[in-house]
Amino acid sequence: MPISGLTRRIIPCFDVADGRVVKGIRFVDLRDAGDPVELAKVYYEEGADELVFLDIKASPDRRDTAVQMVRNIADQIFIPFTVGGGIRTLEDVRAMLESGADKVSINTAGVENPDFIREAARKFGSQCIVVAIDAKKAGDRWQVHTYGGSGGGTPVELDALEWAVRCAELGAGELLVTGMDADGTQDGFDIPLTRAICDAVSIPVIASGGAGSPEHMREALDEGHADAALAASIFHFGTYRIREVKQYLAEHNIPVRL
Repeated sequence: MPISGLTRRIIPCFDVADGRVVKGIRFVDLRDAGDPVELAKVYYEEGADELVFLDIKASPDRRDTAVQMVRNIADQIFIPFTVGGGIRTLEDVRAMLESGADKVSINTAGVENPDFIREAARKFGSQCIVVAIDAKKAGDRWQVHTYGGSGGGTPVELDALEWAVRCAELGAGELLVTGMDADGTQDGFDIPLTRAICDAVSIPVIASGGAGSPEHMREALDEGHADAALAASIFHFGTYRIREVKQYLAEHNIPVRL
């Protein structure tokens, strides 16, 4: 749970496939949302607190993240920048950090080999390691999915809440929690999932999946106890501007950087 009064973060997310920003509903039915380098510059100028870049076809297709694109984005912005997708080895982590990323996001490789999270945190520092957790409701719990990308993911026998606690113990510096049932719907975040994980760990949690309005982001930060709220569609397709969202949050007593 975030410390009272601590500034909350608003983070645009780029799901990138074949060099373009795309956005779908529940990880499928992707549509083009623009050039990642151009969008990064716009969001930086609009007051984004951080950016997240996810190469959504890297893990499913067993491809490496586009290093040159990461360099090009890093050249345009001066805020923390997280890169994920296909990060499978310590060398992958090093390559992303050397290309200009401030943090790397690990998902599938961490589930398949939890020691990778520990080793990466030890070698590069916990502050560089974000573990992404993609979870879907399964009965009375949330089930972790890997290979999220653009195909809906692969369910694994792992409870999302237990996995979040384990990731924190392994040395992750932050968690990026996506409620897959809500992702891309713009109907609001999975607040019960977000709150359960935030209350179970002592590291920052980014809420992801379902942002459709400034009110949804307020809910994630307030009722969901998240430290940051991530959004894609509402920014990419011009529904809301980052400044609008932040102004709304400030008016509702959520501390943000204006």
